[in-house]
Order: sequence, then C-alpha cells, then structure tokens
Amino acid sequence: MVDARGYLCPMPVLMVQKAVKENAPQTLEILVDDECAKGNVTRFGESQGYKVEVSDTDDGYKLVFTK
Repeated sequence: MVDARGYLCPMPVLMVQKAVKENAPQTLEILVDDECAKGNVTRFGESQGYKVEVSDTDDGYKLVFTK
C-alpha cells in the first residue's frame, strides 16, 4: 500500500515508482487525493504493464494496480 495523500506531483509517482522497483508487486494499492496525481499515477502504472482500476473514496482516490 502506498499512501500518497497530501503530496503533489511528482511525489506520488515517485513513491509508486519506488514501490514497484523494490517489490515488483503483482497487486499494489495506492491512495491519492489530487486529480493530477490520479492521472499521473494511472499513466505510470499502465506504462509498467499494470491494469489500473480507479475508485473514488471519501478523501480522494484509490488506485489498484494488477498484473
């Protein structure tokens, strides 16, 4: 789980990039609260071969990467 709430780009992408590089997870959940971060993290996940599902939460967005 990467909780990137409260951070503005490019920080959320860098946090997710680090998690993907270190762990190469099959599934990864990410929390963001910024519209720009939602789009950028989604694009990053897709560029790494993940299917990205986005859902709204009370305080932002939940993204789930799956391979």
